Amino acid sequence: MTRRFCATVFVLAATAFVALGQDAVNPATKAAPRDEKWMARHESFVMRAKAGGVDVLFLGDSITQGWEGNGKAAWKEHFEPLTAANFGIGGDRTEHVLWRITEGKELEGINPKVAVVMIGTNNSGANSADQIAEGVTAIVKELRRQRPETKVLLLAVFPRSEKAGKDLKDMPKIAAGELRPKIKAINDRIAKLDDGKAVKYLDIGEKFLGPDGSLAREVMPDYLHLSPKGYTIWAEAIKGPVAEMLKQ
Repeated sequence: MTRRFCATVFVLAATAFVALGQDAVNPATKAAPRDEKWMARHESFVMRAKAGGVDVLFLGDSITQGWEGNGKAAWKEHFEPLTAANFGIGGDRTEHVLWRITEGKELEGINPKVAVVMIGTNNSGANSADQIAEGVTAIVKELRRQRPETKVLLLAVFPRSEKAGKDLKDMPKIAAGELRPKIKAINDRIAKLDDGKAVKYLDIGEKFLGPDGSLAREVMPDYLHLSPKGYTIWAEAIKGPVAEMLKQ
């Protein structure tokens, strides 16, 4: 075996090792920003944080952002009096929220007593349940690292699709009938983040479902985003836990 052959084998092996390491990177935990429109909303959060005075912080995607739309009345009644701030951006995945609270500095200037987190549904078409759970875990750990005095109310990913055996048309990478089980798998994993102290896990998904396990359009018109009635259900389900965590 010549030295040149050995050297070639070594280089190929090293290249394969590096490539394997790159493939092993979980995209759901790799902090990443998005486009200019997204950045503008993010920067509005940074300015809000600099102003201070946030006791309850909501972090998430379009479902959280929807407190400003269909959830406006429920927000005004239940959370506005608690000095709450809505840091939700439509389309966000775990990696985007992670970027916002790390490189994006969205927590600078505030020290919330409670952070309400619900994220992961937008990762469903691209990532595995394990990857998504790791993304959610990274967010919770980062919140705890930066703001150790903040209690985290971690919500289970909400149910999607009309019925447990029927998928959404905009989820081509997930075979029919797999979405609900995948969400359950994510939730089973992130439920373990509940430590009985600083992090409380809460699954309110069943409150959106009918007796047969289906989603009604009056609650989720597109079987994903909430109606005003859906936001009322959400608010009623978490107002008690949030109040209790504020006391702690």
